[in-house]
Amino acid sequence: MLTIGGLATHAGVTVRTVRHYHAKGLLPEPERDHSGYRVYGAEAVVELIRIRTLTAAGVPLARVRALLDAGPEEFAAAVAEIDHRLREEIRVRERHRERIAGLVAGDGLALPVEVTGLLERLRGLGVDERIVRIEHDGWILLAAHSPEQAAAWAADKRDQLGEGPLIECYRGLGAALDLADDDPRLVGLADRLAVCVERLEVGQAGSLIGEGIEPPLARLLDSLAFDSAPAARRLIGLLRRRGRADRTGNDDDDRPGPPTR
Repeated sequence: MLTIGGLATHAGVTVRTVRHYHAKGLLPEPERDHSGYRVYGAEAVVELIRIRTLTAAGVPLARVRALLDAGPEEFAAAVAEIDHRLREEIRVRERHRERIAGLVAGDGLALPVEVTGLLERLRGLGVDERIVRIEHDGWILLAAHSPEQAAAWAADKRDQLGEGPLIECYRGLGAALDLADDDPRLVGLADRLAVCVERLEVGQAGSLIGEGIEPPLARLLDSLAFDSAPAARRLIGLLRRRGRADRTGNDDDDRPGPPTR
């Protein structure tokens, strides 16, 4: 006969586990001997090993008792169902692992892969990292609002980077970051950007992001750009006076244009 400690040792579990199984009704509690100790026989060891085996295989405690009492066919069907559940859990965890792997570079949080590809492409083309960060945060807002559209927009925009005008726009915006709001060089930059935007509109009609963005979201994106790059407000005002207005439907003269989104 075994004490609870001996039972636990033979079954390869802890005394605390044995008591937990008693509390859950999985392992019957034996009568106490004349000294007040619970004593267990070999059958209790066998039962405890069976319980341990099922729980180690991923069977929920709530189903262990039913499986222990099931016949062969019922047991096989229950095990198959549990296996299906575990496979689904594995698939979910694999998706989580893929997502975690995408976060290693720092850009993958809350962004579809099309956007992270666009950001890497911008870096590869020498776009100022501050502009890339503004893009990054703006895409988080877009992806949260319209995930499918954001992925399509980002893929289209990445394709456009093979053309000269769009990358010139990015570089012009990068050049404006270190200029004060009243720096006269902003006028020359605005002239350059106006030409770039015009070339984009001719070569890629309707492809710039802007159409379809609701005004509240557009204003939030603008705020993000203006807070990160104060010179952008002055630069965009100059662009609008050259007839290069944003196409989001907002009439505010200080709105940033499509290249920053």
